[in-house]
Amino acid sequence: MKRNGLNFFRRALLLALAIPFALLTGCKDDGNSLTLFTWDEMFPQEILEGFEKETGIRINYVNFDADEVMLTKLENSNGADYDLVIADDYIIDTVISKGLAQKLNKQKLPNYGNINPVYLKPFYDPTDEYTVPYGAGVQTIVYDPARVNIKISGYGDLFDPSLANRVAIIANYRVINGMALKILGQSYNTEDLSAIRSAGDKLLSLAPNIRLIKDDHLEDELISGEVSAAVMYTSEVTAAMTTSIEKNLGFEMVFPKEGIGFGPMAGFIPSKAPNPDAAHAFLNYILDPERGALCFEYLGYYSTYAASDPYIDPEFKPLLTLPAGFIENMENIKPIGEEADQEHLRIWTAFKAAAGKSDN
Repeated sequence: MKRNGLNFFRRALLLALAIPFALLTGCKDDGNSLTLFTWDEMFPQEILEGFEKETGIRINYVNFDADEVMLTKLENSNGADYDLVIADDYIIDTVISKGLAQKLNKQKLPNYGNINPVYLKPFYDPTDEYTVPYGAGVQTIVYDPARVNIKISGYGDLFDPSLANRVAIIANYRVINGMALKILGQSYNTEDLSAIRSAGDKLLSLAPNIRLIKDDHLEDELISGEVSAAVMYTSEVTAAMTTSIEKNLGFEMVFPKEGIGFGPMAGFIPSKAPNPDAAHAFLNYILDPERGALCFEYLGYYSTYAASDPYIDPEFKPLLTLPAGFIENMENIKPIGEEADQEHLRIWTAFKAAAGKSDN
């Protein structure tokens, strides 16, 4: 998942305040610092400053742009350059299998019980020994009813000819190829090459409807009216729906009837982290109910701490907490075998070419 979700109401202020922490990148470790390695825009400034003030631990915030970049840097340092990493579920599975994460000391995490049990025992950490969840994203459609002639309730509706050149999608091949798999009644994670190819054939028929493929701030094109419907990351959905409420745009948010792709993020401590105690302290700090609520309102992803849910602003709660009946219809998008993954990549390349978006 690509991260870009700032709380709509705090965007300008937080960007202005971000400079001091950006300047900390590359600080020398003096035993009283936390080198935090994740995407940018992952925490409210008041959380970062509050942690420093309360603990005396200086934060060295280091960014990466992609999970794979993080993994390469972690491998190159043998897990020794960073104290805490927050990344996507699928890459953490690889991190743990390579021995690049250390087990948590839960005695140093008295707030661990605040985690929503839905997010415990994930496929990448089935014994809950290595990770603390931090936000979750789901495959969601948002559309403007004033600009479409149909009611959208699932992926299949995006193929309607009336939406020609009016649909935007994120640039995640497993998520987008997965839409076609779910329409055909298949798992996101199938290894059946014939099923994957059938989904690829189906996906090609969506190409005439595609106006835009991009990851960053896709909500902007929906808000401006350049597109009428979009498949977006959860942070973008939150931004779009927040703007819709504020400006009375009337957008509709859809959890697709065919099934929902689901992926949590999580924090882990690298195997040879210089300051694991600082990492535990930061994890416990954000696991506090009220602080967690601040984080999720800022991040724009689903709250993974049940104790934080009551503190989330009522305006944001429908966007940041799991709806009733949601769990039964969702499926983690997991790592798959190389042959199946290569077939997905071939399909994605052909689809982008058919949509005229080959350079994305």
